Amino acid sequence: MAHSPKKNWFTAMGILFIVVAVIPIIRDLLIFGPGFVSDFFTSHELTTEKISMAVIGFGGFLIILGLREGRYEG
Repeated sequence: MAHSPKKNWFTAMGILFIVVAVIPIIRDLLIFGPGFVSDFFTSHELTTEKISMAVIGFGGFLIILGLREGRYEG
């Protein structure tokens, strides 16, 4: 039986998380402009930009986890 390449779903999910997290940031940049978006990042309230940054971090973690050498079943 031929050896199939490993299926790396961690990297695929990481890229998906990052793409989904960048969409609200770009949307707010287009609607409000960079001045207001920087205020959203620095305010004391929980905003979509802060959540998007956390999701980008989690997506980066998934990509790093997926690029590690390991055996994954799929």
